[in-house]
Amino acid sequence: MGRPTTKTDLLDVATANWDKMNSIISSMTEKELSTPLDFSSDIKKKEAHWNRDKNLRDILIHLYEWHQLLINWINSNKAGENKPFLPEPYNWKTYGDMNVEFWKQHQNTSLEEAKKMLTKSYEKVMCLAEEFSDEELFSKDVYKWVGGSTLGSYFVSSTASHYDWAIKKLKAHIKKCKG
Repeated sequence: MGRPTTKTDLLDVATANWDKMNSIISSMTEKELSTPLDFSSDIKKKEAHWNRDKNLRDILIHLYEWHQLLINWINSNKAGENKPFLPEPYNWKTYGDMNVEFWKQHQNTSLEEAKKMLTKSYEKVMCLAEEFSDEELFSKDVYKWVGGSTLGSYFVSSTASHYDWAIKKLKAHIKKCKG
């Protein structure tokens, strides 16, 4: 399926990728769970996240924090507080630094706690998506605070696309563990 353009498609692809990601996580062996993520020998994996995340918890926390960005942004703006998606002082050129801050903040969060936090935030995001119509999600200029994009594109990025990112990363780690 291409990028969702309806609420039904958004919910379907987010759910499918969420389920696929969780299926991969539950099938991980103790060795795969305990082996640190290390992609330093793969020259194709240049993006900062390949170096940043060291374990499953780090990946789950990243997803959780992006859920929080979406939830807080929508709720604040719906309440009349004009708030950008990315918190100050970050912007789309510096959001990598924000991701590192998220990583740092959660180094004492357990894997079990990260799983619970992420599941709860996933449920909140999906309920939030349900509140909007197709037009509200996928038509431009419905909400001034969304800018030139659509609200749905933020949902897709924070859910389905991010889960796909996690799936690729986990598969690469599992493959590396199997050697």
